[in-house]
Amino acid sequence: MGNLSRARRVTAALGFIGLLFAVLGIIMIVMVPSIIKQQVLKNVRIDPNSLSFNMWKEIPVPFYLSVYFFNIVNPEEIIQGQKPKVQERGPYVYREFRHKSNITFNNNDTVSFLEYRSYQFQPDKSRGQESDYIIMPNILVLSASMMMENRPGILKLIMTLAFSTLGQRAFMNRTVGEIMWGYDDPLIHLINQYFPNSLPFKGKFGLFAELNNSDSGLFTVFTGVKDFSRIHLVDKWNGVSKVNFWHSDQCNMINGTSGQMWAPFMTPESSLEFYSPEACRSMKLIYKEQGVFGGIPTFRFVAPNTLFANGSVYPPNEGFCPCRESGIQNVSTCRFNAPLFLSHPHFYNADPVLAEAVSGLHPNPEEHSLFLDIHPVTGIPMNCSVKLQLSLFLKSVKGIGQTGNIQPVVLPLMWFEESGAMEGETLDTFYTQLVLMPKVLNYAQYVLLALGCVLLLIPIIYQIRSQGSKDAISRPSLAAQPDQLPTPYTPLLQDSLSGQPTKV
Repeated sequence: MGNLSRARRVTAALGFIGLLFAVLGIIMIVMVPSIIKQQVLKNVRIDPNSLSFNMWKEIPVPFYLSVYFFNIVNPEEIIQGQKPKVQERGPYVYREFRHKSNITFNNNDTVSFLEYRSYQFQPDKSRGQESDYIIMPNILVLSASMMMENRPGILKLIMTLAFSTLGQRAFMNRTVGEIMWGYDDPLIHLINQYFPNSLPFKGKFGLFAELNNSDSGLFTVFTGVKDFSRIHLVDKWNGVSKVNFWHSDQCNMINGTSGQMWAPFMTPESSLEFYSPEACRSMKLIYKEQGVFGGIPTFRFVAPNTLFANGSVYPPNEGFCPCRESGIQNVSTCRFNAPLFLSHPHFYNADPVLAEAVSGLHPNPEEHSLFLDIHPVTGIPMNCSVKLQLSLFLKSVKGIGQTGNIQPVVLPLMWFEESGAMEGETLDTFYTQLVLMPKVLNYAQYVLLALGCVLLLIPIIYQIRSQGSKDAISRPSLAAQPDQLPTPYTPLLQDSLSGQPTKV
Protein backbone atom coordinates (compact mmCIF):
# COMPACT_ATOMS: atom_id res chain seq x y z
CA MET A 1 0.00 0.00 0.00
CA GLY A 2 2.87 2.35 0.85
CA ASN A 3 4.61 1.69 -2.48
CA LEU A 4 1.38 2.48 -4.33
CA SER A 5 1.01 5.84 -2.56
CA ARG A 6 4.60 6.71 -3.23
CA ALA A 7 4.24 5.91 -6.94
CA ARG A 8 1.13 8.07 -7.16
CA ARG A 9 2.95 11.00 -5.56
CA VAL A 10 5.92 10.64 -7.94
CA THR A 11 3.74 10.50 -11.04
CA ALA A 12 1.70 13.47 -9.85
CA ALA A 13 4.91 15.46 -9.29
CA LEU A 14 6.21 14.55 -12.75
CA GLY A 15 2.90 15.57 -14.27
CA PHE A 16 3.02 18.92 -12.48
CA ILE A 17 6.59 19.52 -13.64
CA GLY A 18 5.59 18.54 -17.16
CA LEU A 19 2.72 21.02 -17.05
CA LEU A 20 5.12 23.78 -15.94
CA PHE A 21 7.59 22.92 -18.72
CA ALA A 22 4.85 22.88 -21.36
CA VAL A 23 3.42 26.21 -20.19
CA LEU A 24 6.91 27.75 -20.04
CA GLY A 25 7.69 26.46 -23.56
CA ILE A 26 4.46 27.95 -24.94
CA ILE A 27 5.16 31.28 -23.21
CA MET A 28 8.68 31.33 -24.68
CA ILE A 29 7.39 30.54 -28.19
CA VAL A 30 5.00 33.47 -27.91
CA MET A 31 7.27 35.92 -26.08
CA VAL A 32 10.89 35.22 -27.15
CA PRO A 33 10.64 36.75 -30.67
CA SER A 34 9.14 39.90 -29.17
CA ILE A 35 11.82 40.04 -26.45
CA ILE A 36 14.63 39.59 -29.00
CA LYS A 37 13.13 42.32 -31.18
CA GLN A 38 12.91 44.71 -28.24
CA GLN A 39 16.52 44.00 -27.27
CA VAL A 40 17.70 44.63 -30.84
CA LEU A 41 15.75 47.87 -31.04
CA LYS A 42 17.23 48.95 -27.72
CA ASN A 43 20.82 48.12 -28.58
CA VAL A 44 21.23 49.30 -32.18
CA ARG A 45 20.02 52.86 -31.63
CA ILE A 46 22.58 55.61 -31.12
CA ASP A 47 22.45 55.87 -27.37
CA PRO A 48 25.36 55.83 -24.88
CA ASN A 49 23.50 53.06 -23.01
CA SER A 50 23.17 50.76 -26.05
CA LEU A 51 25.52 47.86 -26.67
CA SER A 52 26.43 49.10 -30.16
CA PHE A 53 27.27 52.68 -29.16
CA ASN A 54 30.99 52.07 -28.66
CA MET A 55 31.08 50.15 -31.94
CA TRP A 56 29.45 53.13 -33.65
CA LYS A 57 31.78 55.64 -31.95
CA GLU A 58 35.05 53.78 -32.46
CA ILE A 59 34.66 51.28 -35.29
CA PRO A 60 36.41 48.10 -34.08
CA VAL A 61 36.67 46.63 -37.57
CA PRO A 62 40.10 47.10 -39.21
CA PHE A 63 39.60 48.97 -42.49
CA TYR A 64 42.10 48.95 -45.34
CA LEU A 65 42.47 51.19 -48.38
CA SER A 66 44.04 49.34 -51.32
CA VAL A 67 45.10 51.57 -54.22
CA TYR A 68 45.91 50.46 -57.77
CA PHE A 69 47.50 52.88 -60.24
CA PHE A 70 47.37 52.75 -64.03
CA ASN A 71 50.94 53.37 -65.13
CA ILE A 72 51.06 54.94 -68.62
CA VAL A 73 53.27 52.80 -70.87
CA ASN A 74 53.31 55.08 -73.95
CA PRO A 75 52.93 58.75 -72.91
CA GLU A 76 54.73 60.19 -75.97
CA GLU A 77 52.68 58.09 -78.37
CA ILE A 78 49.45 59.28 -76.73
CA ILE A 79 50.46 62.90 -77.35
CA GLN A 80 50.99 61.95 -80.99
CA GLY A 81 47.45 60.58 -81.18
CA GLN A 82 47.91 56.86 -80.53
CA LYS A 83 45.82 54.58 -78.32
CA PRO A 84 46.81 54.68 -74.61
CA LYS A 85 48.44 51.62 -73.04
CA VAL A 86 48.31 51.16 -69.27
CA GLN A 87 49.77 48.73 -66.78
CA GLU A 88 48.08 48.19 -63.42
CA ARG A 89 50.42 48.66 -60.44
CA GLY A 90 49.67 47.75 -56.85
CA PRO A 91 48.03 47.27 -54.53
CA TYR A 92 49.48 49.91 -52.24
CA VAL A 93 47.70 49.17 -48.98
CA TYR A 94 46.96 51.58 -46.13
CA ARG A 95 45.41 50.86 -42.77
CA GLU A 96 42.51 53.25 -42.28
CA PHE A 97 41.77 54.57 -38.80
CA ARG A 98 38.42 56.22 -38.02
CA HIS A 99 37.09 57.84 -34.90
CA LYS A 100 34.19 60.16 -34.16
CA SER A 101 34.54 63.38 -32.21
CA ASN A 102 32.44 66.45 -31.40
CA ILE A 103 29.53 64.09 -30.68
CA THR A 104 26.53 66.26 -29.79
CA PHE A 105 23.04 64.95 -29.02
CA ASN A 106 20.36 67.36 -30.19
CA ASN A 107 16.78 67.88 -28.99
CA ASN A 108 15.18 66.62 -32.21
CA ASP A 109 16.26 62.97 -31.80
CA THR A 110 19.47 63.52 -33.80
CA VAL A 111 23.18 63.41 -33.06
CA SER A 112 25.89 65.45 -34.81
CA PHE A 113 29.48 64.30 -35.19
CA LEU A 114 32.70 64.62 -37.13
CA GLU A 115 34.49 61.46 -38.21
CA TYR A 116 38.24 61.79 -38.62
CA ARG A 117 40.31 59.51 -40.79
CA SER A 118 43.99 58.81 -41.04
CA TYR A 119 46.01 56.35 -43.12
CA GLN A 120 49.13 54.34 -42.40
CA PHE A 121 51.05 52.53 -45.13
CA GLN A 122 51.29 48.74 -44.77
CA PRO A 123 54.42 47.49 -46.61
CA ASP A 124 53.74 43.83 -45.73
CA LYS A 125 50.33 43.90 -47.44
CA SER A 126 51.46 45.98 -50.42
CA ARG A 127 53.00 45.06 -53.75
CA GLY A 128 55.46 47.91 -53.97
CA GLN A 129 56.63 50.90 -51.97
CA GLU A 130 55.45 54.51 -51.71
CA SER A 131 58.71 55.47 -53.39
CA ASP A 132 57.70 53.68 -56.61
CA TYR A 133 57.38 56.00 -59.62
CA ILE A 134 54.17 56.09 -61.67
CA ILE A 135 53.67 57.81 -65.03
CA MET A 136 50.20 59.30 -65.16
CA PRO A 137 48.34 62.27 -66.69
CA ASN A 138 49.13 65.68 -65.26
CA ILE A 139 45.68 66.45 -63.91
CA LEU A 140 46.37 70.15 -63.35
CA VAL A 141 47.74 70.80 -66.85
CA LEU A 142 45.09 68.78 -68.70
CA SER A 143 42.22 70.09 -66.58
CA ALA A 144 43.34 73.69 -67.02
CA SER A 145 43.66 73.11 -70.77
CA MET A 146 40.10 71.77 -70.96
CA MET A 147 38.81 74.81 -69.07
CA MET A 148 40.52 77.11 -71.61
CA GLU A 149 39.09 75.30 -74.66
CA ASN A 150 36.58 78.04 -75.53
CA ARG A 151 38.67 80.98 -74.37
CA PRO A 152 40.40 83.47 -76.71
CA GLY A 153 43.57 82.30 -78.46
CA ILE A 154 45.74 84.88 -76.67
CA LEU A 155 44.86 83.33 -73.31
CA LYS A 156 45.71 79.88 -74.63
CA LEU A 157 49.07 81.19 -75.83
CA ILE A 158 49.79 82.71 -72.44
CA MET A 159 48.91 79.40 -70.78
CA THR A 160 51.15 77.46 -73.17
CA LEU A 161 54.06 79.78 -72.37
CA ALA A 162 53.35 79.51 -68.64
CA PHE A 163 53.35 75.73 -68.82
CA SER A 164 56.63 75.73 -70.73
CA THR A 165 58.25 78.16 -68.28
CA LEU A 166 57.20 76.04 -65.31
CA GLY A 167 58.31 72.81 -67.00
CA GLN A 168 54.77 71.41 -67.11
CA ARG A 169 53.90 68.59 -69.51
CA ALA A 170 50.78 66.53 -70.27
CA PHE A 171 52.15 63.53 -68.36
CA MET A 172 54.19 63.42 -65.18
CA ASN A 173 56.39 60.91 -63.37
CA ARG A 174 55.69 61.00 -59.64
CA THR A 175 56.06 58.66 -56.67
CA VAL A 176 53.08 56.87 -55.16
CA GLY A 177 53.46 58.92 -52.00
CA GLU A 178 53.39 62.19 -53.94
CA ILE A 179 50.35 61.19 -56.00
CA MET A 180 48.50 60.07 -52.88
CA TRP A 181 49.35 62.71 -50.30
CA GLY A 182 50.51 65.68 -52.35
CA TYR A 183 53.46 67.37 -53.95
CA ASP A 184 54.58 70.97 -54.34
CA ASP A 185 53.85 72.29 -57.78
CA PRO A 186 54.80 75.79 -59.04
CA LEU A 187 51.63 75.79 -61.17
CA ILE A 188 49.49 75.64 -58.01
CA HIS A 189 51.31 78.62 -56.52
CA LEU A 190 50.89 80.53 -59.78
CA ILE A 191 47.15 79.82 -59.98
CA ASN A 192 46.58 80.70 -56.33
CA GLN A 193 48.56 83.93 -56.80
CA TYR A 194 46.74 85.26 -59.86
CA PHE A 195 43.40 83.40 -59.55
CA PRO A 196 42.73 83.16 -55.80
CA ASN A 197 40.00 80.77 -54.59
CA SER A 198 39.87 79.00 -57.95
CA LEU A 199 41.34 75.85 -56.36
CA PRO A 200 39.96 74.18 -53.22
CA PHE A 201 43.49 73.69 -51.86
CA LYS A 202 46.34 76.07 -51.13
CA GLY A 203 49.34 73.84 -50.62
CA LYS A 204 50.25 70.44 -52.03
CA PHE A 205 48.13 68.67 -54.61
CA GLY A 206 47.39 64.95 -54.17
CA LEU A 207 44.49 62.65 -54.96
CA PHE A 208 43.98 61.74 -51.28
CA ALA A 209 45.58 64.79 -49.67
CA GLU A 210 42.21 66.10 -48.47
CA LEU A 211 41.26 62.78 -46.86
CA ASN A 212 44.27 62.12 -44.62
CA ASN A 213 44.06 63.49 -41.08
CA SER A 214 40.77 65.19 -41.89
CA ASP A 215 37.05 64.71 -41.38
CA SER A 216 34.34 63.81 -43.88
CA GLY A 217 32.08 66.72 -42.96
CA LEU A 218 29.59 67.33 -40.17
CA PHE A 219 26.96 64.59 -40.20
CA THR A 220 23.67 64.92 -38.31
CA VAL A 221 21.79 61.61 -38.15
CA PHE A 222 18.71 60.34 -36.36
CA THR A 223 19.39 58.27 -33.24
CA GLY A 224 16.22 56.16 -33.30
CA VAL A 225 15.60 56.72 -29.57
CA LYS A 226 12.28 58.54 -30.02
CA ASP A 227 11.38 57.58 -33.58
CA PHE A 228 12.82 54.22 -34.53
CA SER A 229 11.56 54.41 -38.12
CA ARG A 230 14.29 56.97 -38.95
CA ILE A 231 17.21 55.32 -37.16
CA HIS A 232 20.65 56.14 -38.69
CA LEU A 233 19.14 58.23 -41.51
CA VAL A 234 21.04 61.42 -42.34
CA ASP A 235 19.17 64.59 -41.40
CA LYS A 236 21.86 67.02 -42.59
CA TRP A 237 25.41 67.04 -43.90
CA ASN A 238 27.42 70.20 -43.23
CA GLY A 239 24.16 71.83 -42.18
CA VAL A 240 22.24 71.18 -45.40
CA SER A 241 19.59 68.58 -46.28
CA LYS A 242 20.55 68.56 -49.97
CA VAL A 243 23.64 69.48 -51.98
CA ASN A 244 23.87 71.76 -55.00
CA PHE A 245 26.39 69.92 -57.17
CA TRP A 246 23.88 68.46 -59.61
CA HIS A 247 21.10 69.57 -61.93
CA SER A 248 18.01 67.98 -60.36
CA ASP A 249 16.47 67.91 -56.91
CA GLN A 250 16.46 64.12 -56.94
CA CYS A 251 20.20 63.87 -57.59
CA ASN A 252 20.95 66.56 -54.98
CA MET A 253 19.01 64.80 -52.21
CA ILE A 254 20.91 63.42 -49.23
CA ASN A 255 19.35 60.00 -48.74
CA GLY A 256 20.03 57.01 -46.53
CA THR A 257 22.57 56.71 -43.73
CA SER A 258 26.16 57.85 -43.31
CA GLY A 259 27.28 54.44 -44.59
CA GLN A 260 28.16 52.66 -41.34
CA MET A 261 24.94 51.15 -39.95
CA TRP A 262 21.43 50.65 -41.28
CA ALA A 263 17.98 49.96 -39.85
CA PRO A 264 17.54 46.41 -38.47
CA PHE A 265 15.13 43.66 -39.53
CA MET A 266 15.98 43.74 -43.21
CA THR A 267 14.23 41.66 -45.85
CA PRO A 268 15.27 40.77 -49.41
CA GLU A 269 13.11 43.71 -50.48
CA SER A 270 15.32 46.11 -48.48
CA SER A 271 17.97 48.31 -50.09
CA LEU A 272 21.10 49.99 -48.73
CA GLU A 273 21.19 53.72 -49.29
CA PHE A 274 23.90 56.06 -48.02
CA TYR A 275 25.43 59.46 -48.69
CA SER A 276 29.06 59.52 -49.83
CA PRO A 277 30.89 62.86 -49.39
CA GLU A 278 33.69 61.61 -51.67
CA ALA A 279 31.24 60.93 -54.51
CA CYS A 280 29.20 64.03 -53.61
CA ARG A 281 25.98 62.00 -53.94
CA SER A 282 23.73 59.38 -52.41
CA MET A 283 24.10 55.79 -53.56
CA LYS A 284 21.70 52.86 -53.37
CA LEU A 285 22.72 49.19 -53.32
CA ILE A 286 20.30 46.30 -53.94
CA TYR A 287 19.89 42.84 -52.40
CA LYS A 288 21.61 39.98 -54.22
CA GLU A 289 21.72 36.87 -52.03
CA GLN A 290 21.90 35.36 -48.56
CA GLY A 291 25.19 34.19 -47.12
CA VAL A 292 27.10 33.37 -43.94
CA PHE A 293 30.11 35.21 -42.52
CA GLY A 294 31.86 33.77 -39.48
CA GLY A 295 28.76 31.73 -38.64
CA ILE A 296 26.56 34.83 -38.86
CA PRO A 297 23.78 34.97 -41.48
CA THR A 298 24.13 37.90 -43.88
CA PHE A 299 22.43 39.63 -46.79
CA ARG A 300 24.73 40.65 -49.64
CA PHE A 301 24.00 43.99 -51.30
CA VAL A 302 25.60 45.03 -54.59
CA ALA A 303 25.54 47.98 -56.98
CA PRO A 304 22.69 47.98 -59.51
CA ASN A 305 23.50 48.29 -63.20
CA THR A 306 22.03 51.79 -63.11
CA LEU A 307 24.37 53.21 -60.44
CA PHE A 308 26.60 55.03 -62.95
CA ALA A 309 24.33 54.76 -65.98
CA ASN A 310 23.92 57.92 -68.04
CA GLY A 311 20.67 59.81 -68.41
CA SER A 312 19.69 58.21 -71.72
CA VAL A 313 19.93 54.70 -70.24
CA TYR A 314 18.47 55.61 -66.84
CA PRO A 315 16.51 58.91 -66.88
CA PRO A 316 16.72 59.57 -63.09
CA ASN A 317 20.49 60.00 -63.55
CA GLU A 318 19.98 62.85 -66.02
CA GLY A 319 20.69 65.27 -63.18
CA PHE A 320 24.31 64.04 -63.00
CA CYS A 321 24.95 65.05 -66.62
CA PRO A 322 26.59 66.34 -68.80
CA CYS A 323 27.17 62.66 -69.49
CA ARG A 324 29.38 60.62 -71.74
CA GLU A 325 29.17 56.87 -72.26
CA SER A 326 27.00 54.95 -69.81
CA GLY A 327 28.79 53.52 -66.79
CA ILE A 328 30.80 56.58 -65.77
CA GLN A 329 29.64 59.56 -63.73
CA ASN A 330 30.88 63.09 -64.32
CA VAL A 331 32.03 64.47 -60.93
CA SER A 332 33.62 67.67 -62.27
CA THR A 333 31.07 69.89 -60.54
CA CYS A 334 32.27 68.72 -57.13
CA ARG A 335 35.95 68.40 -58.06
CA PHE A 336 37.04 71.97 -58.96
CA ASN A 337 35.59 71.55 -62.49
CA ALA A 338 38.29 69.08 -63.51
CA PRO A 339 36.94 66.56 -66.08
CA LEU A 340 36.99 63.67 -63.63
CA PHE A 341 34.75 60.61 -63.83
CA LEU A 342 33.74 57.99 -61.27
CA SER A 343 33.04 54.36 -62.21
CA HIS A 344 33.65 50.74 -61.30
CA PRO A 345 37.28 49.58 -61.78
CA HIS A 346 38.40 48.85 -65.34
CA PHE A 347 35.06 50.30 -66.53
CA TYR A 348 33.28 47.17 -65.31
CA ASN A 349 29.54 47.33 -66.02
CA ALA A 350 30.06 50.30 -68.34
CA ASP A 351 29.76 50.80 -72.09
CA PRO A 352 32.36 48.42 -73.62
CA VAL A 353 33.79 51.18 -75.83
CA LEU A 354 35.39 52.73 -72.72
CA ALA A 355 37.55 49.69 -71.93
CA GLU A 356 38.25 49.07 -75.62
CA ALA A 357 39.68 52.59 -76.01
CA VAL A 358 42.53 51.81 -73.57
CA SER A 359 44.88 48.83 -73.84
CA GLY A 360 45.48 46.94 -70.60
CA LEU A 361 41.98 46.98 -69.09
CA HIS A 362 40.27 43.70 -68.18
CA PRO A 363 36.94 44.26 -66.38
CA ASN A 364 35.43 41.29 -64.55
CA PRO A 365 32.86 40.99 -61.74
CA GLU A 366 35.01 38.88 -59.39
CA GLU A 367 37.73 41.52 -59.07
CA HIS A 368 35.91 44.77 -59.78
CA SER A 369 32.38 44.61 -58.34
CA LEU A 370 31.53 46.03 -54.93
CA PHE A 371 29.48 44.45 -52.13
CA LEU A 372 28.36 44.88 -48.54
CA ASP A 373 27.43 41.90 -46.32
CA ILE A 374 24.96 43.01 -43.66
CA HIS A 375 23.55 41.12 -40.65
CA PRO A 376 19.85 41.56 -41.49
CA VAL A 377 18.56 41.44 -37.90
CA THR A 378 20.73 44.34 -36.66
CA GLY A 379 21.68 46.20 -39.86
CA ILE A 380 25.38 46.03 -38.89
CA PRO A 381 27.97 45.38 -41.67
CA MET A 382 29.97 42.17 -41.30
CA ASN A 383 32.14 42.35 -44.41
CA CYS A 384 32.43 45.02 -47.10
CA SER A 385 34.43 45.80 -50.21
CA VAL A 386 33.72 49.11 -51.96
CA LYS A 387 35.65 49.54 -55.22
CA LEU A 388 35.66 52.72 -57.31
CA GLN A 389 37.77 54.12 -60.13
CA LEU A 390 38.78 57.70 -60.89
CA SER A 391 39.36 58.63 -64.53
CA LEU A 392 40.27 61.80 -66.42
CA PHE A 393 38.86 62.87 -69.77
CA LEU A 394 41.63 64.25 -71.94
CA LYS A 395 41.93 65.44 -75.50
CA SER A 396 43.90 67.84 -77.64
CA VAL A 397 42.99 71.50 -77.06
CA LYS A 398 43.77 73.67 -80.03
CA GLY A 399 46.13 76.45 -79.07
CA ILE A 400 47.72 74.69 -76.10
CA GLY A 401 50.84 72.92 -77.29
CA GLN A 402 51.23 70.59 -74.34
CA THR A 403 48.11 68.64 -75.39
CA GLY A 404 49.57 67.77 -78.82
CA ASN A 405 47.28 65.48 -80.85
CA ILE A 406 45.76 63.57 -77.92
CA GLN A 407 42.62 61.80 -79.09
CA PRO A 408 39.52 62.15 -76.88
CA VAL A 409 39.60 59.38 -74.28
CA VAL A 410 38.49 58.72 -70.71
CA LEU A 411 41.78 57.55 -69.23
CA PRO A 412 41.76 55.69 -65.87
CA LEU A 413 44.07 57.20 -63.26
CA MET A 414 43.65 54.73 -60.39
CA TRP A 415 41.10 52.59 -58.61
CA PHE A 416 40.80 51.86 -54.93
CA GLU A 417 39.12 49.41 -52.61
CA GLU A 418 37.92 50.21 -49.10
CA SER A 419 37.49 46.93 -47.28
CA GLY A 420 36.79 45.79 -43.75
CA ALA A 421 35.61 42.63 -42.05
CA MET A 422 34.55 41.97 -38.48
CA GLU A 423 37.01 39.62 -36.81
CA GLY A 424 38.56 38.40 -33.55
CA GLU A 425 36.94 39.16 -30.21
CA THR A 426 34.42 41.56 -31.76
CA LEU A 427 33.16 38.84 -34.09
CA ASP A 428 33.02 36.28 -31.27
CA THR A 429 31.03 38.64 -29.02
CA PHE A 430 28.67 39.53 -31.85
CA TYR A 431 28.12 35.85 -32.67
CA THR A 432 27.50 34.90 -29.03
CA GLN A 433 25.06 37.69 -28.23
CA LEU A 434 23.17 38.03 -31.49
CA VAL A 435 23.31 34.56 -33.04
CA LEU A 436 24.15 31.88 -30.48
CA MET A 437 21.96 33.08 -27.60
CA PRO A 438 18.83 33.59 -29.76
CA LYS A 439 19.44 30.17 -31.31
CA VAL A 440 19.74 28.56 -27.85
CA LEU A 441 16.52 30.24 -26.72
CA ASN A 442 14.79 29.13 -29.89
CA TYR A 443 15.77 25.50 -29.33
CA ALA A 444 15.08 25.67 -25.59
CA GLN A 445 11.46 26.70 -26.02
CA TYR A 446 10.67 23.66 -28.16
CA VAL A 447 12.69 21.31 -25.93
CA LEU A 448 10.74 22.53 -22.90
CA LEU A 449 7.44 22.04 -24.70
CA ALA A 450 8.36 18.52 -25.88
CA LEU A 451 9.72 17.52 -22.46
CA GLY A 452 6.63 18.92 -20.75
CA CYS A 453 4.35 16.87 -23.02
CA VAL A 454 6.35 13.69 -22.29
CA LEU A 455 6.18 14.28 -18.53
CA LEU A 456 2.45 14.95 -18.75
CA LEU A 457 1.98 11.52 -20.38
CA ILE A 458 3.53 9.70 -17.40
CA PRO A 459 0.62 10.21 -14.91
CA ILE A 460 -1.89 9.55 -17.70
CA ILE A 461 -0.23 6.24 -18.60
CA TYR A 462 0.10 5.35 -14.91
CA GLN A 463 -3.60 6.02 -14.34
CA ILE A 464 -4.61 3.87 -17.32
CA ARG A 465 -2.44 0.97 -16.20
CA SER A 466 -3.65 1.22 -12.61
CA GLN A 467 -7.29 1.07 -13.73
CA GLY A 468 -6.53 -1.95 -15.90
CA SER A 469 -4.93 -3.79 -12.94
CA LYS A 470 -8.01 -3.20 -10.75
CA ASP A 471 -10.34 -4.66 -13.37
CA ALA A 472 -8.15 -7.75 -13.80
CA ILE A 473 -8.16 -8.43 -10.05
CA SER A 474 -11.93 -8.01 -9.63
CA ARG A 475 -12.94 -10.55 -12.35
CA PRO A 476 -11.26 -13.76 -10.87
CA SER A 477 -12.65 -13.00 -7.39
CA LEU A 478 -16.19 -13.66 -8.58
CA ALA A 479 -15.46 -17.33 -9.47
CA ALA A 480 -13.46 -18.00 -6.32
CA GLN A 481 -16.37 -17.21 -3.88
CA PRO A 482 -19.66 -18.91 -5.06
CA ASP A 483 -21.26 -18.80 -1.56
CA GLN A 484 -21.51 -15.07 -1.94
CA LEU A 485 -23.83 -15.32 -4.98
CA PRO A 486 -27.59 -14.75 -4.46
CA THR A 487 -29.33 -17.65 -2.63
CA PRO A 488 -31.60 -18.82 -5.49
CA TYR A 489 -28.59 -19.79 -7.58
CA THR A 490 -26.57 -21.63 -4.92
CA PRO A 491 -28.06 -25.17 -5.41
CA LEU A 492 -27.72 -24.90 -9.14
CA LEU A 493 -24.07 -23.95 -8.86
CA GLN A 494 -23.33 -26.67 -6.28
CA ASP A 495 -24.89 -29.41 -8.42
CA SER A 496 -23.02 -28.17 -11.39
CA LEU A 497 -19.75 -28.38 -9.48
CA SER A 498 -20.50 -31.92 -8.09
CA GLY A 499 -21.50 -33.32 -11.49
CA GLN A 500 -24.94 -34.44 -10.33
CA PRO A 501 -28.04 -33.82 -12.46
CA THR A 502 -30.19 -31.08 -11.30
CA LYS A 503 -33.80 -31.78 -10.40
CA VAL A 504 -36.35 -29.30 -11.43
